[in-house]
Amino acid sequence: MHRSSERMAPSKVTVSADLQRKPHALTRLNHELEQRVAELTRELEATTEALREALREADRRKDEFIAVLAHELRNPLAPIRTAVQLLRQGDLPEPHRGRARDIIERQVEHLVRLIDDLMDVSRITRGTITLVREPVSLSAVVAEAVDVARARVTAKQHELTVSLPDEDLVVDGDSTRMVQIVGNVLQNAVKFTEPGGRVALSLRRDDNEAVVTVADSGTGISAHLLPSVFELFVQSDHGQGGLGIGLALVRRLAELHQGRVEVVSEGPGCGTTVTLRLPVTHGTVDSPRSGPAEVTVSPTSLRVLVADDNHDAAAALQMHLRLLGHDVQVAHDGLEALAAGEAFMPELVLLDLGMPRLNGYDTAREMRRRPWGSEATLVALTGWGQPEDRRDTADAGFDLHLVKPVGELRLAQLLAERGAASARGTLLRRRAGERRNHGEAVRE
Repeated sequence: MHRSSERMAPSKVTVSADLQRKPHALTRLNHELEQRVAELTRELEATTEALREALREADRRKDEFIAVLAHELRNPLAPIRTAVQLLRQGDLPEPHRGRARDIIERQVEHLVRLIDDLMDVSRITRGTITLVREPVSLSAVVAEAVDVARARVTAKQHELTVSLPDEDLVVDGDSTRMVQIVGNVLQNAVKFTEPGGRVALSLRRDDNEAVVTVADSGTGISAHLLPSVFELFVQSDHGQGGLGIGLALVRRLAELHQGRVEVVSEGPGCGTTVTLRLPVTHGTVDSPRSGPAEVTVSPTSLRVLVADDNHDAAAALQMHLRLLGHDVQVAHDGLEALAAGEAFMPELVLLDLGMPRLNGYDTAREMRRRPWGSEATLVALTGWGQPEDRRDTADAGFDLHLVKPVGELRLAQLLAERGAASARGTLLRRRAGERRNHGEAVRE
C-alpha cells in the first residue's frame, strides 16, 4: 500500500500543476477573446456608421434629384403654357402664332429627351439595355452629333471647329447610341461655355483606338467634383441646370461598347476636355447614315379606333387623324373599345395599355377573337417601352408597339403602311369579285 502511494505521488503532482496552469490559460484566452470582440465591435460600429452615412448621402441626393427634376420639368412647361395662352387669342398675327407653335414643339422635344435619358439610366442600371451592333462610321456619327447641336451652337454664337481624319474610322457598335454618346458630350460643352466661346471636336486614330475629343473654353470643373463627375445626379456648381445624368450615361454607354471616357479640367474658368476612346474594327459600313425618310401620306381613308383613358390625349389624336382624312372614333376604356369595334369595324386600333375596366392587353386578346379584330392592325400606344413590355404586347396579339409620344413621322409611316395594306386588300377583293362575276357569265 505504501509503495502504491509512492508510485502515485508524481501523478498527483502533475495533475495539480495542470490544474494550476489551466485557470491562467483560460484567463489569457478570455482576455484575448475580449480584445477580439472589442476590435470586431469597433469595426462593426465603423461599418455601420459608414453605411448610415452612405444612406444619408443617397437620401440627400435623392431629395436633390427630385427637386432638380421638378425644376427641369417646370422649365419647358412654363413656355408651353405661355404659348398656349397666346394661341387662344383669336387675333394673334400669323408670325406670332407660328413662333408659339415652334416654342411648344421645341419644349416638348426637350421633355421627351429628358424622359428618354431617365429611361436609359434605368435600363443601364438594371442591365436591360440592348445594343444593335453593326459597323459604324465615326465620321458619320460626329456629323450627326454636330447637326443635332448646331442650333444651340448658333444661338450661343460659339466658334465650333471639327477635325476629322482622312481615313474612315469604323467601330462595332449601336449607331443610335454612338450618336447619343458624342452628342451628349458636345451639347454639354455648348451648355457650359459662355456665349462667344470656343468648342473643338476632333476624331483621330491612336494605334487600335479611335479617339473622340471635345474641348471647350467654358466654365471648367472644380477639383472636388472631378472624381465624381461620372456619377448619377452629380451637378456642376455653375447653376446651368440639368439632371446630372448626361456624363453618367456617356460613361456607361461607352463601357458597353468596350470603350472608356475621361474628363480633364484645370479648374473653374479653364474649360473642360472630354476624351472618348473606342476600339477600332476592321468592318466596313454598307451605306452612310441617312437622314429621316420622307413619307408620302396615303390617300386611303382608314377607320381608326383610338382607346385611351386620358381624354385629352385621345381627343388630340382624334383631331389630328381626322385632319389627315381618316374616320376616327374614341373609347376611354377596354369595354368601350370592344363595343365601339363591333359597330365601327376599325381597320386600325390604337390602344393604351393602362385603361380601366379592361386593360389594353386583355382588350387586344378579346379583339383577336372577333372576326373584325382578327383583320385589324392593333397598335399598343403606351408610355412603357422596356423589352419585356414589347414581348408582353406581342404575346397579347398586338402588331406594333409604339412608345408615347409618337412622332409625326412615325405616325405618318404607320398610316401609310396600313393604308397601302387596306388598298391592296380592296384591290384583291375587287379582282376576286370580278373573277367570280366572269365565271358566272361563262356558266350562263
